[in-house]
Amino acid sequence: MTLRINSEAPNFTAQTTQGDIDFHNWLGDGWGVLFSHPKDFTPVCTTELGYMAGLEPEFAKRNCKIIGLSIDPVENHANWANDIEETQGHAVKYPMIGDTDLKVAKLYNMLPQDEEASDGRTAMTNATVRSVFIIGPDKKIKLMMTYPMTTGRNFDEILRVLDSMQLTAQHKVATPVNWRHGEDVIITPAVSDDEAKDLFPGYTTIKPYLRTTKQPG
Repeated sequence: MTLRINSEAPNFTAQTTQGDIDFHNWLGDGWGVLFSHPKDFTPVCTTELGYMAGLEPEFAKRNCKIIGLSIDPVENHANWANDIEETQGHAVKYPMIGDTDLKVAKLYNMLPQDEEASDGRTAMTNATVRSVFIIGPDKKIKLMMTYPMTTGRNFDEILRVLDSMQLTAQHKVATPVNWRHGEDVIITPAVSDDEAKDLFPGYTTIKPYLRTTKQPG
């Protein structure tokens, strides 16, 4: 199955460091971030998991859960978590999926369907298992990103995108390049000038198709 923005996020059951879950039930009625790793005890991912552990309270403020995935067994994740806390200064409190049969990695198009179990696999074999998905309360995929092995992911950017998506889901606006929470936003073209006067009094017209206003809410 080819996944695209607004595809339904494939549901699955899995073992995690916090017990067995049904993914859609675990998400509940909030947002979710699923981010994957090619192998436990890998250097770049160690920094990433630690950073996400530090950011978790910010995601929680936005009604967004975090869940990680690695193809190694859940038991390995616990030992890796000790290293992460020791080296990065943050304890991993969000669940980590043990995807030993590669079921979730295949569901989310991270690995080809003909790949087999995790035994004997290296991080380089699993290079494409470095993805990030943001999933909305409607269980639809809102963002997909896949990074190369040697480049650490920018999770501040993931948080920024979440802010944008939550804002634009509630108001008839879009966010411009490099937008940050609290900055001016763009009124969507679907909003007529008359409607904009009611919704966004005092808005600025730069071009007929480019109108800006203070961030609503």
